[in-house]
Amino acid sequence: MDFQPTRDQRDLRAGVRELLAGRYGRDALRAAVDGGSAVDRELWRELGAAGFFALRLPEAEGGVGLGLPEAVLVFEEAGRALLPGPLVATHLAAGAVPGAAAGTAVVTAFDLGERGGPLVSYLAEADAVLGAAGLPPGEPVRSADPLTPLHRVTGGGPADVSAYREAGALLTAALQVGSALRTLELAVRYAGEREQFGQPIGAFQAVKHLCAGMLVRAEVARTAVYAAAVTAQAADAADGQDADGEAAEVAGEIAAAKLLADEAAVRNARDCLQVHGGMGFTWEADVHLHLKRAWVRAEQWVTAAEAEEALAAELSRTATGGEAR
Repeated sequence: MDFQPTRDQRDLRAGVRELLAGRYGRDALRAAVDGGSAVDRELWRELGAAGFFALRLPEAEGGVGLGLPEAVLVFEEAGRALLPGPLVATHLAAGAVPGAAAGTAVVTAFDLGERGGPLVSYLAEADAVLGAAGLPPGEPVRSADPLTPLHRVTGGGPADVSAYREAGALLTAALQVGSALRTLELAVRYAGEREQFGQPIGAFQAVKHLCAGMLVRAEVARTAVYAAAVTAQAADAADGQDADGEAAEVAGEIAAAKLLADEAAVRNARDCLQVHGGMGFTWEADVHLHLKRAWVRAEQWVTAAEAEEALAAELSRTATGGEAR
């Protein structure tokens, strides 16, 4: 079995990277941060036209007809570009909420905290909330990430998004992997440019070790995300003779992927700050934006505590011959 991306998958990833580089490069990112614009409606429609949100929707329903392995490649690129907005929720809403697939509607979800708490991101920018009958009222609360506005819902309970939780966690993990790879790139580039004692700081062993650790974390997390996507896709296409076992295996792999991706995104951003030294803590540098976004994403769809419990349950099931304790 060949686990390398196919030619079509590589072309898809390159196309998304080119689109985002042209429409949401660093200048656009900084303009959004300075202007407080979390969701660019025009860009959202362009993403919809490119098939970003309808990627996994069947062709018979107007979608692209691809699967989770392709979706994680696309979301990895979005994470690399630090693209803001409820990307995962709108993608999951394609086919369920009118306008989501085409990018004419912005859809958010109760995806923050354990089992979806009262916090909702992008509520003021959204046209719908996944699984909810309408837009609930909410009060703005301070967010760590300047491009992820948060609201605390004040009326009614959170909508049930359990059917979307695993796919949402995996796509969020792909966003985290993209961010981890980008902070690795930023650290390596800065280490090659910044000189101290007459040579680039990347020549010093301590900096080499930081960058090497970043690479290992990012690649391990990326491998876990890709493997979970392939496993989930295969389980969807299976005949269902051992549906419970396959579901448990998929849940365990997605939990492990989310844990590794969250750790890679957060720790790589911290190590990137370390490589940058004092410059990394300035508002003008982009490193803090990756760290703040990683903190927020680590609380979305599946938290670390939930992922650890799911992974422990799967390990217990396999250790006892398929009977979970």
